[in-house]
Amino acid sequence: MCLAVPMKVIRKDGETMVAEIDGVKRAASLLMLGEQVEVGDYVLIHAGFAISKLDKDEAQATLTLMRECLDRGTGEP
Repeated sequence: MCLAVPMKVIRKDGETMVAEIDGVKRAASLLMLGEQVEVGDYVLIHAGFAISKLDKDEAQATLTLMRECLDRGTGEP
């Protein structure tokens, strides 16, 4: 299974950027993204690429759901 993770852009240099969430930082390419992003924006990161820009509320809602799923663990339903 593949996941794209919402992350906040903390540094941008041309077509590359660094994004962070929960203290984890990742470099990513902006080449697949068809819209401009700036430091402070939220983007979905997948396989080293920013694939979509999100507004802050959408990013936070997605992160909340992801954290809830992770808190449940991998036990039986």
